[in-house]
Amino acid sequence: MNIPELKPHYTFPKLTTNASDKAYAFEAKRAAMGPYIVSRWGWDEDFQWQMHLQRYDEKPFFEIRKEGARIGTVSFQILTDYATFGEFYLFPDFQRQGIGSQILAHCLAITDKLQLPVRLEHLHWNPVGSLYRRHGFRETGQSEIHCFMERPAKASS
Repeated sequence: MNIPELKPHYTFPKLTTNASDKAYAFEAKRAAMGPYIVSRWGWDEDFQWQMHLQRYDEKPFFEIRKEGARIGTVSFQILTDYATFGEFYLFPDFQRQGIGSQILAHCLAITDKLQLPVRLEHLHWNPVGSLYRRHGFRETGQSEIHCFMERPAKASS
């Protein structure tokens, strides 16, 4: 599945398995998540790279482009009974401008048409949780470090 463009500004090319795409996705993670990881554990480059590669192999990653410029990544996947949303990283210059809300709403509109719930997880101390709550996500569980959330399927109108 591909993510349709969000006119007039955003496109979502699928990232490949080549080294430069993996490195780009890692840089997006470091830029967006680094401060939240460093605040708890410090940054262990080798550990973070290995975690990134594991996740990169488990799910599809898409680049987020605004008018052709690379501004972040997202993983969005439609499964049989639900969709997943994650690895949603915007470079700091593009945060707190409503871009995240636009992209999340775009992906949720896709799942609404399919009448599927959406699942995600985030670090407890990452303020992105408030974005997800504003878009109808509710906590379904916790681990020591993650909050698990789901947005129920929307009924067709």
